[in-house]
Amino acid sequence: MEIKKPFLQTLHGEMTESIPFWFMRQAGRYLPEYGELRSQAGGFLNMVYNPKNAAEITVQPLRRFGMSAAILFSDILVIPQALGQKLEFMAGEGPKLDALKEENDLSKLNSDTIDEVLNPIYETVSLTRQKLNDEGFDQTALIGFAGSPWTVATYMVEGGGSKTYEKTKAWAYGHPTSFQKLIDILVESTTHYLCRQVEAGAESLQLFDSWSGVLDEENFDRWVIKPTSQIVAGVKEKHPDIPIIGFPRGAGTMVFNYAEETNIQAIGLDFTMPQKWATDNLQHLMPVQGNLDPVSLLAGGPQMEEKAQKILKTFGNQPFVFNLGHGIIKETPIAHVEKLCDMIRGYKR
Repeated sequence: MEIKKPFLQTLHGEMTESIPFWFMRQAGRYLPEYGELRSQAGGFLNMVYNPKNAAEITVQPLRRFGMSAAILFSDILVIPQALGQKLEFMAGEGPKLDALKEENDLSKLNSDTIDEVLNPIYETVSLTRQKLNDEGFDQTALIGFAGSPWTVATYMVEGGGSKTYEKTKAWAYGHPTSFQKLIDILVESTTHYLCRQVEAGAESLQLFDSWSGVLDEENFDRWVIKPTSQIVAGVKEKHPDIPIIGFPRGAGTMVFNYAEETNIQAIGLDFTMPQKWATDNLQHLMPVQGNLDPVSLLAGGPQMEEKAQKILKTFGNQPFVFNLGHGIIKETPIAHVEKLCDMIRGYKR
């Protein structure tokens, strides 16, 4: 008999005895065992494309903290790389890509051979599922993920991170027809990538739209909501029962239309989202996930405990997954994470 996993039950709208939880970037640089493995592997991408290492990293936080879900160790920028765009992770600088500047540059992208690059990641998913079973994490769900088209496009056009996204927005606003071609490529490749993750063993999916909050309402609808809807529809056509979480970071009240129109099953909330507003406007539509400020976890102490208790009380009477409002900061002390996990586990509805 298949064991019911609380995280998956929650995403399907069921109430569980305890509140399930996981943390964005829970597998990563704040863990000393991650640092040891990275020093041996010789670089970030070497770990991402090494299924044995990536599966090991995915499971590392579970051994310490016992989260309700594991999230695949990978990166949202594997899609541009799989399409043929050069990608490097520079120490202390973040990702660097050969920037796309105009419509003609789209001819450099090729989706025909995407699986040749991404097959190691599918293998990581399979290995991780096996590792979870072998190590007794039989109630722990595995989350696959991808970046949403708008966010991935910003990196592809800016050539890396940005504070203003002027190049991407100028292309999208000034030449929307040609920018749509890039978004269409990303919709198709991302849908395929997520379906392959499900086929390899992912039990739920999350779409990260980290830079959705830099758009006005009209462009949010065109470049965030519509592509997300297309991806969800494409995945559901092949895998109708797979729950999908949407995380439109920084979207503010535009998150309401996102939740209503994309057909996701749960909505991830960043730490700026007012909790009362979210319970009043979102939680009757679907389960919510969030939304402790990662800096609160970094600082720890009574303030973190107070904020975590407020989140638990505010959201805990309906289907809810505790998470951070963005990823764990690398300087976060292990003891702070342990304390938060103990609080969540000890909370009684």
